[in-house]
Amino acid sequence: MNFSGIIVGAAVFAIIGICHPIVIKMEYWWGKRSWWVLLLAGVAFAAVSLFVSSIVGATILGAAAFSCFWGIHEILAQEMRVLRGWFPENPRRSAYYAHRRQCLGELEKYPSHKNLKEKVG
Repeated sequence: MNFSGIIVGAAVFAIIGICHPIVIKMEYWWGKRSWWVLLLAGVAFAAVSLFVSSIVGATILGAAAFSCFWGIHEILAQEMRVLRGWFPENPRRSAYYAHRRQCLGELEKYPSHKNLKEKVG
């Protein structure tokens, strides 16, 4: 029997399950400016996967790399979820969130710019 697919599937499931709360905590404590940590982790996982001789190990490391890369997108989206009130905001960063809400409120005044609301950085 070949258990490679089951092992990779379980590992990817675990990686995604681990990355989700990491992204939430990173945004809570450091905000979206911590995206570079995920970039470095993704590059490191990708680089290591190039040198692993096992197909299963290289696949799992590649999945971890691209989960980190996807986490960059998610950390930016997480800020918007916090601003919408879907997740708690860090009270130490309340001035930052107030400023971001004000910036987003300014965009509401200009209907032609509504599609930029998600992209305000």
